[in-house]
Amino acid sequence: MEVKAIVLGAGQGTRMHSDLPKVLHPVCGVPMIRILLDSIRQAGIRDITVVVGPNMDAVAAAVAPAPTVVQSERLGTAHAVLAARKQLAPFDGCVVILFGDSPLILPDTIKKMIREYESGADVVVLGFIPTDARRYGRLIMGSDGLEGIVEYKGATDAQRAIRLCNSGFMCVNGRYILELLDQIKNDNAAGEYYLTDIVALARARGLKCDVVIGDVDELHGVNTPEELDMAQEIFIRREKQHKK
Repeated sequence: MEVKAIVLGAGQGTRMHSDLPKVLHPVCGVPMIRILLDSIRQAGIRDITVVVGPNMDAVAAAVAPAPTVVQSERLGTAHAVLAARKQLAPFDGCVVILFGDSPLILPDTIKKMIREYESGADVVVLGFIPTDARRYGRLIMGSDGLEGIVEYKGATDAQRAIRLCNSGFMCVNGRYILELLDQIKNDNAAGEYYLTDIVALARARGLKCDVVIGDVDELHGVNTPEELDMAQEIFIRREKQHKK
């Protein structure tokens, strides 16, 4: 089965208080997006496209030889994936979507997502159970798999009590991905096109959606200098454990 990876790396990282694009901030001396690309390749994926923002030549240089496409306007995660439309049309395989500011996912976890896809799921979302779930979207499970993703701000009290959270990482059936992405609307407070809406749309089309669970440390995202320090601590701890 053919697998393609789309890596979202267009974020400016304003909370990093730096002119350096967010995904180029180093973890143990290596730009975080390069750490992610290494894990993707170790998972056996060779077809990788990185989505960047305008004037991000430094990111394009850092991820080479992986090709880049430009998200001309930052209108949300679904809009970012659509920047790679030419890479996805036509494609009858598995599309793995990952985030350049979450560099610690392990190759085995990526493989686990792909195995779940191969077992018959059309959309596979990587979930996790954080200690502090206040800012994460919730995964709404039903008797036959994943029913939807609810953003924290829009969740009811009952939904916020759900511990299973959305990491953002997912696999989508390439046969349907563009059709689903093109149906996503931006009728929300931010006026953005959210990738998370793909689950409800897939379900409405009769497609199977499911979840695999990842480790909290693997899904640590970097948006602030403090979160970058934490990513480095996790990376160092992991390297020490690997050497034992």
